[in-house]
Amino acid sequence: MATTRKKTESFTAEEKAAMKERAEEIKREKRGAGEAEDAKAVLAKIASMPEADRKIAERVHEIVLAAAPELKAKLWYGMSAYYRDGKNVCFFQDAAKFKARYSTLGFNEAARLDDGNMWPTSYALLKLTEADEKRIAELVKQAMS
Repeated sequence: MATTRKKTESFTAEEKAAMKERAEEIKREKRGAGEAEDAKAVLAKIASMPEADRKIAERVHEIVLAAAPELKAKLWYGMSAYYRDGKNVCFFQDAAKFKARYSTLGFNEAARLDDGNMWPTSYALLKLTEADEKRIAELVKQAMS
């Protein structure tokens, strides 16, 4: 009697690409890439995005750095991310990255967004209004407090 094995799930092509991007980022870090090279890589990544994602990413980039100039832009798994003291505070994930319906502004553990026992750490972005931009700036400032 033939036995059948349960097919195990593997990483998607998009996940594999993100892991490859992260490996390249680590090599760049070991090579001693500086802030200027990191910032240039972020801008190049944003420029390569599909138009809808690029417009949002450009604006998020401007808002984040204006709200917290002490943050340093750097790639993280091929996404624009913003660091303080070597820790990733927040990041922008374009919709095309994982074929999602929306882009995402996410906050990592270094962000100080704590609000009781439960709080959001990521936000879906379809477009940006003036109110949305103001909220992003407020969140970034709170994350840095």
